[in-house]
Amino acid sequence: MPRKYFLTIPKEIVGEPILYTLGRDFSVVPNIRGATISDDQALMAVELEGDETEVERAVAWLLERGVKIEGLKPDQETRL
Repeated sequence: MPRKYFLTIPKEIVGEPILYTLGRDFSVVPNIRGATISDDQALMAVELEGDETEVERAVAWLLERGVKIEGLKPDQETRL
């Protein structure tokens, strides 16, 4: 079952291919459920599907990059 997260991506890394990197380096499948992107920040509701260990590694990497992460309940709405 995919895990749901709300991500706040800071201005400094808005232009980086974060979701691509997650899929390539952490063996997770990111699915964007909603997003608002500006030059100042990106707000994204995403699902990450994959092995629990890989999802945890991916979340740790996002935190290291300065992304703020809020875990969402499986049945919680993910619209922006």
